[in-house]
Amino acid sequence: MTAATYLQVWWPNHDEIRYSGDRLPVWDMRAKGFVDPDTNVPLTPWADAVAELDTLAHVVEFGAQVHSKGILGGTEEAGRHIGYLVKSISEVVAVDESQRVSEHADRLAAELAITPWSERCAVWLLYGIVPKGAHSRMTPGRCRSKAHRRDTLGLPGRRVLVSRRWSGKTLAEHKSDRAAFVREALAAAGIAKPEATERTRLMWAPVRAGDPHAPSRAELLMQMIAQRLKWRAEYDQAQAVLTALPRPAPDEGLMTERTDAKGNPKVPAASYRAQIFDTVSSILDVAASPSEGRIKFNPCKDKSIKRPAPVPKKVKV
Repeated sequence: MTAATYLQVWWPNHDEIRYSGDRLPVWDMRAKGFVDPDTNVPLTPWADAVAELDTLAHVVEFGAQVHSKGILGGTEEAGRHIGYLVKSISEVVAVDESQRVSEHADRLAAELAITPWSERCAVWLLYGIVPKGAHSRMTPGRCRSKAHRRDTLGLPGRRVLVSRRWSGKTLAEHKSDRAAFVREALAAAGIAKPEATERTRLMWAPVRAGDPHAPSRAELLMQMIAQRLKWRAEYDQAQAVLTALPRPAPDEGLMTERTDAKGNPKVPAASYRAQIFDTVSSILDVAASPSEGRIKFNPCKDKSIKRPAPVPKKVKV
């Protein structure tokens, strides 16, 4: 799995700087883009520069030392591993005032100041390439991202990446999965929650100044806090009910098999079918990605396909 997981970065060549000092690209109002300061020739757009590529700029892969291990939440082992992880991160981000480390950070900051970090970075203009979303207010070589700042050097961004490139799911899909898990737990404990309102049927508009029906900021914050407390109380109640329930019979576990009098094939439980569905969908997402192109689209995302959902059980409290 780790050997087959990688990230390809298709970026134009950025080894040789073409513009520096006082000689920088300028914005042409007639051309609606950046041009050469001497010849007024438009710079290469990002799409054209990428279309001409025949080699990769970067390939990110897992290292040789990979140790994958499943850990159950709430156990002593989980706490021990979390403590070790926090200790390691604390040592990495600890401030070292030595002269050697300071000089190394200065060299790294100077190098990152002329290294693009994304397709929208203004540093691309130094290499004669117009980045995505370029506008007249953009200053060549001056990017406001934290990746170029000396005070946040080496620390910007997330430490844990959650995206469809690695997990096969978007952040919205992860959020939906978490909401579905909580709803299933509440339903299993006999707590029914109404389905979320379809947002496409709502009309959104900014609140006008002086609107008498607009609640104050303090009232909105108190409503949000009360709603969060209510959700947490319901989830804790569901966990308490599920913990007090008797253990299921051997034939009612994760791999529950059902047969009828006619001897039809046995079917796994709905929760296990949902796990299989998510795994297959993640694999098909990778196969349908532009970098792979094995299939045109993920059939699991079709509107006619529904994810298996466990049947809620009524519990008397």
